[in-house]
Amino acid sequence: MTTNTSVPGTVKAAGVLVGLEGLAGLSFAAILLIAGSSGPGRNIYAEAGYFTVIFGGVLACGIGLLLGKRWARGPAIAMQILLLGVAYYAIGPSSQPLLGGPVAVAGAVVLVLLLRAPSRAWADGVTGEDAK
Repeated sequence: MTTNTSVPGTVKAAGVLVGLEGLAGLSFAAILLIAGSSGPGRNIYAEAGYFTVIFGGVLACGIGLLLGKRWARGPAIAMQILLLGVAYYAIGPSSQPLLGGPVAVAGAVVLVLLLRAPSRAWADGVTGEDAK
């Protein structure tokens, strides 16, 4: 088995999308700090800090995928599976299909990109000849 040094386009495209998800989450944390208000039983700083840590990790995975780091694929896949659950809840019980629909599409697209054959072969370090 030889190491494949080139990163497939599917992984790079997934990296862009995961990075955008991370930036969106960090933007939400910033908006929460700017426009949010603390009340009884609600610590806005802790909530914003939580989102910063979580989505900082998502952004790191997106950057890792863009740079061709194999470690980023597993956490990115796990995040997309969680994101599909969030999208289901937004579409169904929360009655917010305009928010949940695009989230579901983004999660599904990234999953498909990361689970396609070129992405799997890259993650395993297999070249074209070895994959047969």
